[in-house]
Amino acid sequence: MNRSSWQGRRRQGRRSRQQNPGLGQRDSSERCNTPGAPQSPQDSRVSDGESPTTSSRAAGQSSVPELPGYYFDPEKNRYFRLLPGHNNCNPLTNEGIRHKEMERKRLQLLEEENKQKKVARMGFNTSSLLWKNQLGFLNITSYCRLAHELRVSCMERKKVQIQSSDPSALSSDRFNFILADTNSDRLFTVNDVKIGGSKYGIIDLHGLKAPTFKVHMHENLYFTNRKVNSVCWASLNHLDSHVLLCLMGLAETPGCATLLPASLFVNSQPAGADRPGMLSSFRIPGAWSCAWSLNMQTNNCFSTGLSRRVLLTNVVTGHRQSYGISTDVLAQQFAVTTPLLFNGCRSGEIFAIDLRSPSQGKGWKATRLSHDSAVTSVRILQEEQYLMASDMAGKIKLWDLRATKCVRQYEGHVNEYAYLPLHVHEEEGILVAVGQDCYTRIWSLHDAHLLRTIPSPYPASKADIPSVAFSSRLGGLRGAPGLLMAVQQNLYCFSYS
Repeated sequence: MNRSSWQGRRRQGRRSRQQNPGLGQRDSSERCNTPGAPQSPQDSRVSDGESPTTSSRAAGQSSVPELPGYYFDPEKNRYFRLLPGHNNCNPLTNEGIRHKEMERKRLQLLEEENKQKKVARMGFNTSSLLWKNQLGFLNITSYCRLAHELRVSCMERKKVQIQSSDPSALSSDRFNFILADTNSDRLFTVNDVKIGGSKYGIIDLHGLKAPTFKVHMHENLYFTNRKVNSVCWASLNHLDSHVLLCLMGLAETPGCATLLPASLFVNSQPAGADRPGMLSSFRIPGAWSCAWSLNMQTNNCFSTGLSRRVLLTNVVTGHRQSYGISTDVLAQQFAVTTPLLFNGCRSGEIFAIDLRSPSQGKGWKATRLSHDSAVTSVRILQEEQYLMASDMAGKIKLWDLRATKCVRQYEGHVNEYAYLPLHVHEEEGILVAVGQDCYTRIWSLHDAHLLRTIPSPYPASKADIPSVAFSSRLGGLRGAPGLLMAVQQNLYCFSYS
């Protein structure tokens, strides 16, 4: 190559850089475009000044190759370098990227819920449902089920105003767990206190009516600094007269199961109920789960799931019966018509104990089912021929107890290691569960169709997983169906419109 042609090419390159100054700029080594990284035509069509839609983001991100040590940002249409996670000043980590993407999806879903009403099933709205019912295409059972699904899809979030004798505590104490009683007119709450420990309360739901949505919180001085592993209502003197709590041990204090009378909470009892009772505590260390029996053959008894055994305790006589197993019991529920106790284990096994058989024998295991991960919740359906179970792999399965096989699976639930309960409501034909991603999902019991996904009002975090309660009669027999959601210091109501 001669010298004149080399100088001409050099001047041409200099002019091109002056016309496109961005070609000569380089980012720092901490954040740079990957040299030689291929870009798809779909990504190159997105300009820097435009805001791409969700579909274009997903398509652009899925069409570009993954490069080790780099992250592709579909909004900026470029690769960014990932720094080592041990750097405290690292602006870009895998966890931060996932959290940013989750927050973007949550805000987008909240905006969609505020703008438009969702339809639970394609082709089924109010007018089409009425039209098909009038023409006789739907029987009464299908019509009621589909009507419930439509109303679930139209529920709107309203903030509940909580009144209390200590308003300052309401602004600082965070909800940890809520549990509605049988008639759905009371809500037992476990709150994390700012200075450490837990505090209990009962919310009277009789004032939960539109448009005000006001309730009253009844508290007492019972305070503990121990973690609550499991909670259930107990019917000792009458229906839901007590609350059964399993408390973890702390230092030299062993764990215990405590029967807390609901009458200890001021004005939380109905008129004519018994006077405040005594708090009863049973020394049961290491209890993971608990359940109260409504079966007449095991009257006044409760069960606790421990490490490698199940303990059945009679509250009146103090008699105990122990069943030895080889794993931890994380979930329990008594059957009502038959003397069976169903247990979900850390090993993934679900088994039923025949309470008529002696614990020393080998014939007390009546039913055996199996999940691939630790079982966190078991729920028996009303006819006691089916059982619903969820595990730490995010699987929710409906089991036929007679055939001992899974007949239906509910997709979309998210769980990796958390203890997350199931809420089954056969009257409305729905299943409700909160995932570890802080989304509340509602399925149809009939065909496992996902009816609605409700985002949390707050950014997703391990400490802010919502606790929910659904009922067909919130506030008592004259109440309306709806969903209660407790997250951080606030309580929300999703009522039927």
